[in-house]
Amino acid sequence: MSRRTRKAAPAGGTPRPTVSVCRGCCCGTPKIPDVDHAGQLAELRRSLGGAATVRAVECLDACERANVVVVQPSAEGRRAGGRPVWLGLVNDPDAVTDIVTWVEAGGPGLVDPPEILDLYTFRPSRRIQQELDH
Repeated sequence: MSRRTRKAAPAGGTPRPTVSVCRGCCCGTPKIPDVDHAGQLAELRRSLGGAATVRAVECLDACERANVVVVQPSAEGRRAGGRPVWLGLVNDPDAVTDIVTWVEAGGPGLVDPPEILDLYTFRPSRRIQQELDH
């Protein structure tokens, strides 16, 4: 069969957005009280299981903004100009719901985030950005 007549890979096989949830030094620990850290990560994994890869990562060196979540675009989102979006102070269930809604709709490069997420967005140091991209 020639390449031209091959069927495209199913959508489930395409690279998806990645949601990196900091669980290092300060994020995901009792240093940030009154947050169900395990529940937050479990909710992201449960809600985004079919739409994104959700992973817990070591300290992202943005401890003053704990809990930190980074939403990286899918391959399609990156081709459309999407870049990783860093969200800090993600300490309430409504923020998690807003992240889930955005990522399910396509995430960076494909869909603008809900305006409320502007309150959480920040730019990390260049060194930290490069470490996450590799």
